[in-house]
Amino acid sequence: MSKERPYHQPDRSISPDSKSDSDIELDLHELAPKRGKSENEPDQPLYWDQQSPQSRIPLRNLRVGRTRAPGSPRYDEGDRDRRYSEGTVEDHAPLLEASDDYDAKPTSPQAAPGNSSRIRLTRFLSSATNHTSARANEEPETSTAGASRSIVIGQYPPPRFPPNAVSNAKYTAWSFLPRTLYNEFSFFFNMYFLLVALSQLIPPLRIGYVSTYVVPLVFVLSITLGKEALDDLARRRRDAEANKEPYTVLRLRDSPTASRPNGSRKHAGHKTPQRGTISSRQTRLDAIEEEEERLGLTGKASKLRVEMDELRIRSRDIKVGDVVKLGKDQRVPADLVILKSSSADSGIAPSPAQPSANTPSINASPGADSGPETTEVPGTQSVGESDSGSTGEAFLRTDQLDGETDWKLRLASPLTQQLDPREFARLRIVAGRPSKKVNEFVGTLEYMPKTDGGSNDDSQSPLSAPLTIDNTAWANTVLASNATILAVVVYTGAQTRQAMSTTPPRSKTGLLDCEINNLTKILCALTLSLSVILVALEGFENQEEMKWYVAITRFLILFSTIIPISLRVNLDMGKSVYAWFIERDQGIPGTVVRTSTIPEELGRIEYLLSDKTGTLTQNEMELKKIHVGTVSYANDAMDEVSSYVRQGFVAGPVADASQQSLLVTPSTTFHNASNGASATRTRREIGSRVRDLVLALALCHNVTPTTEEADGSTFTTYQASSPDEIAIVRWTEQIGLRLIHRDRKSITLQSTETSKTVVRVRVLDVFPFTSEGKRMGIILQFYSDASVDQTGEESGEIWFYQKGADTVMAAIVAANDWLDEETANMAREGFRTLVIGRRRLSAQQYQDFSARYKEASLSLQGRDARMARAVKEHLESNLELLGVTGVEDKLQKDVKPSLELLRNAGIKIWMLTGDKVETARCVAVSAKLVSRTQFIHTITKLTPETSPTHAIDALSLLRSKPDSTALLIDGDSLSYFLSHHRWEFISIAVQLPAVIACRCSPTQKADIAYLIRQFTKKRVACIGDGGNDVSMIQAADVGVGIVGKEGRQASLAADFSITSFHHLTKLLVWHGRNSYKRSAKLAQFIIHRGLIISVCQTIYSIAAHFHPNALYKDWLLVGYATVYTMAPVFSLVLDKDVDEGLANLYPELYKELTNGQSLSYRTFFVWVAVSIYQGSIIQGLSQILVGSVDSPQMVSVSFTVLVINELIMVACEIVTWHRIMVASLLGTAIIYMGSVPFLGRYFDLGYVWSWGFAWRVAAISAISLIPPYSVKILRRTLKPPSYRKVQGM
Repeated sequence: MSKERPYHQPDRSISPDSKSDSDIELDLHELAPKRGKSENEPDQPLYWDQQSPQSRIPLRNLRVGRTRAPGSPRYDEGDRDRRYSEGTVEDHAPLLEASDDYDAKPTSPQAAPGNSSRIRLTRFLSSATNHTSARANEEPETSTAGASRSIVIGQYPPPRFPPNAVSNAKYTAWSFLPRTLYNEFSFFFNMYFLLVALSQLIPPLRIGYVSTYVVPLVFVLSITLGKEALDDLARRRRDAEANKEPYTVLRLRDSPTASRPNGSRKHAGHKTPQRGTISSRQTRLDAIEEEEERLGLTGKASKLRVEMDELRIRSRDIKVGDVVKLGKDQRVPADLVILKSSSADSGIAPSPAQPSANTPSINASPGADSGPETTEVPGTQSVGESDSGSTGEAFLRTDQLDGETDWKLRLASPLTQQLDPREFARLRIVAGRPSKKVNEFVGTLEYMPKTDGGSNDDSQSPLSAPLTIDNTAWANTVLASNATILAVVVYTGAQTRQAMSTTPPRSKTGLLDCEINNLTKILCALTLSLSVILVALEGFENQEEMKWYVAITRFLILFSTIIPISLRVNLDMGKSVYAWFIERDQGIPGTVVRTSTIPEELGRIEYLLSDKTGTLTQNEMELKKIHVGTVSYANDAMDEVSSYVRQGFVAGPVADASQQSLLVTPSTTFHNASNGASATRTRREIGSRVRDLVLALALCHNVTPTTEEADGSTFTTYQASSPDEIAIVRWTEQIGLRLIHRDRKSITLQSTETSKTVVRVRVLDVFPFTSEGKRMGIILQFYSDASVDQTGEESGEIWFYQKGADTVMAAIVAANDWLDEETANMAREGFRTLVIGRRRLSAQQYQDFSARYKEASLSLQGRDARMARAVKEHLESNLELLGVTGVEDKLQKDVKPSLELLRNAGIKIWMLTGDKVETARCVAVSAKLVSRTQFIHTITKLTPETSPTHAIDALSLLRSKPDSTALLIDGDSLSYFLSHHRWEFISIAVQLPAVIACRCSPTQKADIAYLIRQFTKKRVACIGDGGNDVSMIQAADVGVGIVGKEGRQASLAADFSITSFHHLTKLLVWHGRNSYKRSAKLAQFIIHRGLIISVCQTIYSIAAHFHPNALYKDWLLVGYATVYTMAPVFSLVLDKDVDEGLANLYPELYKELTNGQSLSYRTFFVWVAVSIYQGSIIQGLSQILVGSVDSPQMVSVSFTVLVINELIMVACEIVTWHRIMVASLLGTAIIYMGSVPFLGRYFDLGYVWSWGFAWRVAAISAISLIPPYSVKILRRTLKPPSYRKVQGM
């Protein structure tokens, strides 16, 4: 060949007008055919067409990026691990060697070497490209993460698809040092000490040992970087655990039915191909020639049989194109397209020992013989049956993805539902580029069928079917129904919907660190001013030994202790202690600190953004109350309802055995247990009403019963799109009426007391629930006799049942005087209300409606509106009101008192959920997020077409009463405000006591968190339990994740992980408060410790005629900041001003922290004043009383008083003593006294043991300590702090 062309060319498109991920295009000249194919010659389907082996090169054994010998598996575990290395090596190798037998020149002018024509592996693979691309152009995606892709099942994807791995790590091996060093030196004091350390490399500026300045800096950086590295390694370990979750994957492998004839030739010198021992070029040549020889000898198609193996692989090893098998309650590991769904009741049975050609076993072991017979693995079940009775339905729980509590109905494509799984090898999926839109998907599914002879017909076009969101299962959803699904992976890892809706993790910096950073800038300015003043006092021209600017620089270095380098390391070590306390608190078991650099931020929270589902609620519904017009039933009164049901579902007195088959209908007379002897008319009426309501609840729904087995026992479970409906059907079972059968044509009810069928109906029409209609209805025909053949037509009673929200049902049901009042009462209790009504239809009425409805359903324009109009005109009028139900969404443990405590602590709480408006309102009321005295202002359905005046009016109402109004807003309206009235909206919303945002996307949640932070400059905490909360958690100042039932995505990405919402109160009010107050006190004391020694240096320099010489040199300077003061000062991290009981009893103590009073400019300058006073007294009196400015006697007195002063100051600051504090103070004093004999280089040891030394030290210490402590006692007496007030109560 004149020019090598790559085998895999990802940037080529299938059609000139579209981009594609198709990896199955080959250059004609790579194959080097003996004759070229004319431009008008149709493409040959190379995979299935096996009729003319002499006219083409058979390619069915070729696979992208590697070679597969005939009969070998399509790929195995080893291939998966080597796909990136082997595939890329072989991509640039030509398929055939250039030789004299092959013409490598172009056969047409269009087939130039640089722009040669291409062929497809199969003709049908390009059949739908044009219209798919056109649709993609009409509906462009916002994401550009990748182009549209073509997926052929059984071929592993090109290397550019990302791995299916969860990653919450902040750093990589290459980015760790650059990012962490940048973060560290973005703090002013770290940069300051770096410059100070570098200055010691200049001889004129050198003061003492270079190590005195370099070693502390390196130590501080090592501690901080080490903490970051450990935190990130812990994240990686947790990610690895999640990525090891096992899944079952169906692996395709080809098995030829006929072995190679004995007379088949092999090339001389060619050995049996062994992986890794021969070149990719030789392997490809062998594979092609071997197949050519086999085809040439047989003269007809070799039947290539596809076998399937079940393999258990890790989640991270799942690739695009894999077929994944999922069962009930399994988490979906990647974005999937459902191919086949088989319910547990549809007869998924073990395959026979010798399956037929049309009924394969997919449970053969990977190493099983590839002959015509396969052996089933014992104990497994096959999903290979056709499942002709299965509808291909499956329900998914998506609350971890979008926050919605309703289950989503998903369907397998009709094209694949009845396919043998081995036929999946003939499928091709064209999917759009990755997107973050969880409710949208457009794709195409294509299948090339076989003819009766087992081969493909060139003239036969592929079968195509559209793919929509109803055919998908996105990552992080959970299969809720009792079914087994087979689904193909279309997006993995970073390209899944959930991952694309998640922001990358960021390094978080606490507000306390920023405040301290600002204080160090003030100290630096003070140091510079002091240095300039000292040089100016002597005179810039009077500097004899050095230039004036050198003198200023040396003074800056001498005063560098004003900004103590130990400040950062002490704070970081303190944070580690706080994290240790949190993780070992038995009151909040299971709590994990994932970001140990911001525990003090827990004490500064002013806004809490919470998810609803799984965070505030358990997502478990329970029917708590019913009302039938004159009486309501709840709690223990449900026993009376059960008695009415037992009496009501009896078809009258049974005179003989022939009446045993009678069924109950709505017109059946209600019979009292005493046959009416003593029953009042009122009781019979109430019993009849209760029976009619229970019957309506048991029939008007979309619930399907399924049978499961566990521990040898069989039990019934229910599946439906809404947990509300499941709760209602469970309630009807508890009171005596069980749903035992439901399909699209009939419903059967059974009495739980007698286990006999009591109600059987034929389903005529179903009108499903919609968010716009807020109601669902069903038309039923009742059977009166159980012996009647249900397949035939029967003139039974026809009834229309409907249930829905009270806002829409009030206008549909007949006039009454109790509905509005009762629904309002239930709403105040936080129940989700449903109004139930019914209407009897004559046969003629139903026929008239059916004809009108069918006519409307055939309309090409305005179909939905016409169908809704037909229902409204013929059915939805003057319905008999049966009753009202109240369903409770169970709250998490202690949610109500927790929210109340947080509100009293001054925290404004927002609830952000992807659920419906009505659901969010009920939960907000039941959880006491909104108090009874607050008005809920609802804003919904604002769109860009909405008049700006309407939006401004809605905000004006909020502005008029910000303290007594809570806001309830949906996602569309929120998006409108954020786009058009961002600052007007947020300025009002942050003042409200509570905000409930519904139908929020993960991106909107993150935007709200960021907007509140940006506008208020306050600390924002976000808490959630699902994958849809990750973006919000990472956008917050503090992210808290709850370990959810369906996954740990939120807890893995969060800064703090807890197991229940009520643990948040202790995390904030107790640990957060203590962490902040301790860090504030520790930081100010360390600044005081550095400032006081700098004041001593200043007094000494003034007395020494402004010469920039050091007062304390070498070890004295290092030992003062480490051995002699560090342990007592650091023991302040154990201090606490109140106990836990008082902190919970008076949450207002937390509220005062949000003002930053513990560390402010006022408290900072108070400590500066104390440091200046004590430093001046210590150094000034030492020089005066000793009578020397620069002598060992003065240094020994001054340094001893300095150490004693710090130890006593620590003792004065302690509120609650701890034994470690006592040990650190006494131990440090002993260490100092024990080290004095070794300080002869700096002290006059003979003078140290004299009485003159002792009385001078005592006098100076008393004058230094007594006045500041007296002022502190006086201030506490006149204006005691809050913790002193509550301690006295």
